[in-house]
Amino acid sequence: MTKQMSYVEDAKYIVRGLLMGGADVIPGVSGGTVALILGIYERLVTSISRFDLKFMGLLRSRRWAAAASHVDLRFLIALGSGILLGIITLGSLMNHLLTSETRSLTLATLFGAILATCWLVGRLVRLDNWPDTMFCPVFGFAAAMLTYWISSASSQSVVPSHAYLFVCGIIGICAMILPGISGALILLVLGVYVHLTDYLQALIHGTISADAIVTVLVFGSGCAIGLLSFSKLLRWLLAYHKSLTMAVMCGFMLGALKKIWPFQNDLTPQIHEVKQKQYEFAWPDMFDSHVVACIIAGLLGFALILGLDWVTDKFPTTARKSESLRA
Repeated sequence: MTKQMSYVEDAKYIVRGLLMGGADVIPGVSGGTVALILGIYERLVTSISRFDLKFMGLLRSRRWAAAASHVDLRFLIALGSGILLGIITLGSLMNHLLTSETRSLTLATLFGAILATCWLVGRLVRLDNWPDTMFCPVFGFAAAMLTYWISSASSQSVVPSHAYLFVCGIIGICAMILPGISGALILLVLGVYVHLTDYLQALIHGTISADAIVTVLVFGSGCAIGLLSFSKLLRWLLAYHKSLTMAVMCGFMLGALKKIWPFQNDLTPQIHEVKQKQYEFAWPDMFDSHVVACIIAGLLGFALILGLDWVTDKFPTTARKSESLRA
């Protein structure tokens, strides 16, 4: 691959990371779902899971290039940079889209996109043997019920201890890497989302305190441990129980659709920040132009994902080819 092509691939992964980061800051939307939509999910899980003893051995022997290749470091740096940029920049944009008159249209587009992803992931489920035929529907349904319950759960902010924050980091990052389960929503249910985002906003704006730094470091440590351990389990599941894993992921996404239903009643109109607002599921009162616009937005989101899938299958990138070779 030439240097120019490498830079183009890096730019593509930065943009994909940007979209993942923007999704991760929204309670109810999963960065893992975006990774699945963009066709990089398995590569991401594989790369993270390779921070193992072999990687440490390569570092100890100072085989830097081999160590970087083992974990697909260039891919992770490009994607991670995009995710960080997305969290910082797209958070404000998504806050505007989800608190203005465009909220319903934004949710409708996301609803259609995730529904299309469910369709594409569902096609990967192969019921070729009796265990898969028996367990895939059961586990898929259970996953849908779990995320539906999480999406309906109430939350109350707490002032957490460092030990509780560490555990929340482990749980939250595991949710973030799973399609359909929103890590932000899990943290909201656990009661630490507002607490953490307030500290992060303070750090971004230069208001640095010892308590904020310790809090972010403790939570980040939990995230790192959860990510490294859970990614290995996911990689094993994708390698040996792919149909069952995909059925569960499909269930997660279907259950999470309730949270991004386009028609919702605002229970906290006096609050402007998305992270602190509360909405309830509702049916439209009448079939008017707004409903038609939401249906069109949903169909466009659905068509966009199917179109992206067709393009990536028809014109696979060099990185996508190498990913299939790894598998």
